[in-house]
Amino acid sequence: MAPGLRGEGRPVAEQRPIGPGRLVLVVGPSGAGKDTLIAAARSRLASDEAVLFPRRIVTRPASAAEDNVEADEATFARIAEAGGFALTWSAHGHRYGIPAVVDHAVYGGRTAVCNVSREVLAAARQRYRNVTVVEVTAPPEVLQARVAARSRASDGDAAARVVRQVSAPVDPDVVIINDGEIEPAADRLLAVIAGASRSNLL
Repeated sequence: MAPGLRGEGRPVAEQRPIGPGRLVLVVGPSGAGKDTLIAAARSRLASDEAVLFPRRIVTRPASAAEDNVEADEATFARIAEAGGFALTWSAHGHRYGIPAVVDHAVYGGRTAVCNVSREVLAAARQRYRNVTVVEVTAPPEVLQARVAARSRASDGDAAARVVRQVSAPVDPDVVIINDGEIEPAADRLLAVIAGASRSNLL
C-alpha cells in the first residue's frame, strides 16, 4: 500500500476535502520528543472533547517511548482492507496506521492531533481541508542521544534513524525546537492546537 492511502477497501479520493475540523500533524526525527509532547498536550486537554488524540496502530509492541496499539501484520492488513485507517505508512520495518475515527472527528468539526511520517503529508493535505503540520526537532547530537537512551531493539541503529529522517524534506507550518525542558515545547504545541498556525518558528 502506498504511503498516505487508506485501506484498499475504501476509496482513495474524496469528492471534497474532509472538514470542517482540523488535523494537526506532528512530524520530526526519532528522538525529537513527538510522543512526549503529544502526551503532555493530551494530559492538559483531557477534559476537552473538541480535541482527539488517536493512538496509532503499529506492527510492534508499545513502549515507554511510543504509546501505540500493537497489531500483527495479518491484523493490520485486515484493518486496512476494511477501511479502518485514515492514513498508513511503513518505516523501519514496521507498518503504522492512524485509525479512521480521525475522519469522523474532523467531519464533526473537532481537532485531531496525530504523530505521523512526513511521507503522508502530501496525501493528508489533499484529503483534509484544514491541516497544520508541526515539525518537532532538536540538534542531531540530542536526537541520537535520546534514541540510544531508550534502548528499543526494533529501532535499529540510532545514528541511521536520525540521518534518515532529518534528510527527508518537509514544509511545516510550525517548527518547535525541543532541546530542553518539556514544558515550554508542550506549551507551544498547545498553542498550535488552540489555533495558531503558519508561525515560522516556536
